[in-house]
Amino acid sequence: MPQLFEPYTLRSITLKNRIVVSPMCEYSAVDGVPNDWHFVHLGSRAVGGAALVFTEATAVEADGRISPEDTGIYNDEQEAAWALIAAFVEAQGSVPGIQLAHAGRKASTGSPWSGIGPAGPEHGGWSPIWSSSPTAFADGWQTPVALDESGLERVRAAFREGTVRSQRAGFKVIEVHAAHGYLMGQFLSPLVNQRTDEYGGTLENRMRFPLEIVSIVREAWPAELPILVRISCTDWAEGGWDVQQSIAFAKECKRLGIEAIDCSSGGTVPWQKIELGPGYQVPFAEAVRRDAGIATAAVGLITEPRQAEAILEEGKADLIVLARELLRDPYWPRRAAKELGAQIPVPPQYARAW
Repeated sequence: MPQLFEPYTLRSITLKNRIVVSPMCEYSAVDGVPNDWHFVHLGSRAVGGAALVFTEATAVEADGRISPEDTGIYNDEQEAAWALIAAFVEAQGSVPGIQLAHAGRKASTGSPWSGIGPAGPEHGGWSPIWSSSPTAFADGWQTPVALDESGLERVRAAFREGTVRSQRAGFKVIEVHAAHGYLMGQFLSPLVNQRTDEYGGTLENRMRFPLEIVSIVREAWPAELPILVRISCTDWAEGGWDVQQSIAFAKECKRLGIEAIDCSSGGTVPWQKIELGPGYQVPFAEAVRRDAGIATAAVGLITEPRQAEAILEEGKADLIVLARELLRDPYWPRRAAKELGAQIPVPPQYARAW
C-alpha cells in the first residue's frame, strides 16, 4: 500500500488516507451562513476520496470575516447549516474538519473577483476592524484598532464559543488559523506587531496571545478529538517571521496538546517575495517536523500523486494538504490511487465506473 493511502491516527480519529482538503475560501456565504454551494463543494471532495475535509476559514465573530461573503460559526443558523454539511462529509467516510479563523486587519475586503479591494459599507463592509497594532495592511486599506484587554477577551470568548459550536455541528477536527497574515499571524509577526505590552516585542510575548487561543480551543474541545494549527512558516520578507520562530511556536503548540502543524507561508505583508515552485513549502514542513518533534502537513503546489508519495516516503511530512489541485479535480485521490496501484472504496453509486 502506498503511504499516501495508509491510515493515519490523530487521537481517536483515524483518517483513511493522508490526503487533506485544504481550507479554501469560496466567498459565497450570506451573513456567514454556508449554503448549497458549500454543501456541494465540500461534499464533492468527500465523495472524491479525501480523508479529511476542511471548511474554508470560518470566522468566530462577524468582524473576523475576511469578506462579507465569508462563512462564520457564531450563531445558531450558521451552526445548523454546518451540521448538514458535516454529516454528509462523514457519511462518505471522510472526516469533517473546520478551520476557526479571525481575519484581523485583513477583514472587510471584497472577494477576489469583485475587484473592490477593501469593502466599504456600500459593499457590505464594516468598521472598525481589529489587529495587534494600528497599522493598515496596505495603502488605501482600513486602519485597524489595536485590541485592548476587553477586545482580547472578546476574541478569546469568540474562539471558545466557536469551538463549542463546532462540536455541536458534528466536526471531528479543528484547525486554528494562525497563518497568512490574519489575526493570529498579526500577533506573531514582528513586521505587524508593534505592541509594547506583554503581547509584543520578544518572541515569547508575540506568541502569547495565539497560544492563549490555542489553549482555549484545546480546553473547550473534547479531549479525544484532535486539533491542528496552520501557520505561515515565513513571511517571505526581511525581518519577519521565519522558520526558526515557527519551530519555537510549534514546540509550544505541541506542549498544549496540538497534534499537527499545517505548514503554509506568506500573506502577512504585501511586499513579500515568494519563491514559488513545485512543493515550495515542503521544506518548512520537514524542518518543523524534525526540529519541533511534531507531525506536520505539507501544502503548496503539490499536484502529482508520485510527488505526494515521495514527500511521505522521505519523511518530510505526515499529511498531504491539497488546495487548487482539488479545485481542478475533486476526484484527485481516486486518480492518485489508480496511478500508485492502491485500491480504495468507491461509493456504490459510482462503482460501475471503476
